[in-house]
Amino acid sequence: MEENKEVDIKSLSRKSLSKQVIDEIINLLMTGQLKPGDKIPSEMELMEICDVSRPVIREALTSLEVMGIVNRKTRHGTFFSEKIGSKPFSMMLALSAGDVVSIIETRIALELGLVTLAAEKITDGELAKLKDSIDDMKKLPTDDSSEIDMRFHKLIAHSARNPLFEGMIDALQKSHMKVLEQIPIEDRDLNATLNYHQDIYDALEKRDPIEAYSAMYRHLDFVRKKALRALKKKMEEAK
Repeated sequence: MEENKEVDIKSLSRKSLSKQVIDEIINLLMTGQLKPGDKIPSEMELMEICDVSRPVIREALTSLEVMGIVNRKTRHGTFFSEKIGSKPFSMMLALSAGDVVSIIETRIALELGLVTLAAEKITDGELAKLKDSIDDMKKLPTDDSSEIDMRFHKLIAHSARNPLFEGMIDALQKSHMKVLEQIPIEDRDLNATLNYHQDIYDALEKRDPIEAYSAMYRHLDFVRKKALRALKKKMEEAK
């Protein structure tokens, strides 16, 4: 009879156990067993369900609280947040800080969706604010339009009226701003930015999602190429 072969199975670390507990708790939301705002099982119940120690449960709950997924209330228990904010997305961006291409592409993907929704939902008051930002950009003394540019795109994001997207746009803009900071002021083309913003505004004013998508893509593709050229130049100079 053949003897059983020896196998090498690594024991699970506390960190990996904590990660598994996090996945199980989030799965309660994903499967619809619990909803935002619902109370999750107590520490004792989670210890029994997951078959792990209290320190592992507490470590998992602390991580979920930091990410804004749960709220712990003294003497009342732990609850899923009513509205998941931008913290999980911010953490993903922070971990990808060195991946400039991915950050730029994420912005393009997000904003192309936002501008098409904005074309369907934008109000006259929101259009007026967009127009004001274009007028303010025309008065700038230098080619540094980053602050007003950020305001213009944030206005579009909010006019799309989708709370999930709104939670992402601030974190993404902050990450993208760090990318744009790599571009020297003399290489920033204010006139081109103004023209792109005007095209986007015109499409939104007509409530035309296809034209708005096209105008936004031209603008973001222009920014992408400019940012990548500047970064490539810096890398070559650093060699």
